[in-house]
Amino acid sequence: MQNLRILGKGKTALALKKRFPNADLYDDNDFEIFDKDSNDLTIVSPGMPPHNKLVIASKNIISDYDLFYNEMPFTIWISGTNGKTTTTQMCQYLLEKFDSCYGGNIGVPLSGLNKDKKIWILETSSFTLHYTKKAKPNIYILLPITEDHITWHGSFDEYKKAKLKPLELMSETDIAIIPALYKDFKTSAHVITYDTSDDLCNYFKIDKTKIKFNEPFLLDAIMAIISRKIIFDDVDYDLINSYKIDKHKVEEFRDSKNRLWIDDSKATNYDATINALVPYKDKNIHIIIGGDDKGASLKPLFENIKDFDIVIYAIGSNTQRVLNYCEEFRISCVKCEYLEEAVKNIDKNLKENSIGILSPAAASLDQFKSYAHRGDEFKKFVSNLS
Repeated sequence: MQNLRILGKGKTALALKKRFPNADLYDDNDFEIFDKDSNDLTIVSPGMPPHNKLVIASKNIISDYDLFYNEMPFTIWISGTNGKTTTTQMCQYLLEKFDSCYGGNIGVPLSGLNKDKKIWILETSSFTLHYTKKAKPNIYILLPITEDHITWHGSFDEYKKAKLKPLELMSETDIAIIPALYKDFKTSAHVITYDTSDDLCNYFKIDKTKIKFNEPFLLDAIMAIISRKIIFDDVDYDLINSYKIDKHKVEEFRDSKNRLWIDDSKATNYDATINALVPYKDKNIHIIIGGDDKGASLKPLFENIKDFDIVIYAIGSNTQRVLNYCEEFRISCVKCEYLEEAVKNIDKNLKENSIGILSPAAASLDQFKSYAHRGDEFKKFVSNLS
């Protein structure tokens, strides 16, 4: 292989360095020694945006998907704004006995996956897709797309363009399952479109009543069932129903007064929050919203919930933006700024038939180490209520 350069020094970059010990690693601190005239093959870590100075100064950029494309077995790529992780894990749960493994944007980086496995299931981010030039999946599962990662991509159009890029690269032997909104997108793949989970159940003859999950996880489960049915013409309702959802995803728990609280810290964009509220829309809702919104507009969230019986508790770096939206849509709001303060305020107002929910519609890094840290702190603050 020709000389290899890797931009970034995070998890993906270090995994690549382990696979290619002679590769050179660079981050922003190395810009002065970076050869801007080099034609060396350059792999960009997904976290580095296209406006990064190292990226701009590079000539021969590909993604790690491109780098390993010739080694890939049968692959299922899963993308979209919400549900990627759950769908990927559910697919692995249903396909593991058929010698599959999973990774990519979660778990094991691509360079660490076992190339002797028969199936790779890859959670695929818009960041990776932006830099991908030739790699393509055998099956592409695209969950609904809503505004996210605007700061990284520069615009919603560029974000959508990245999510739809695999369709441009796929061939007539490949299968793409995509929202009906994109049915006219030009591709050689065999395309199956959907507006709702019912559309998919009807197409694949899946009995929805035999699946135990409710939204927002029902669509994820159906996509996993479909992946197995496409490959092996087999449906196992008992197995999918035994799958356990990860922590911090619409995770219900009760406090010492038997009041219902929900940890949905994984909701890092407005669409995830909208979906999380579906099962509770008829209840009195006390919701914590705020954090790093990554430059995305939250207006669709407030348009969706304006008629709910709801009080919002604003936290994080976009506290003022949340307050402004609440004023615009005439939604009751309490300025808290910090998570512990929000929990204490909800405690004063939460009734037996109410719910207290952390579903922030924003990333966590403005005040926490991760969404998991935010969720753990939330549960700790609730457990400390007297």
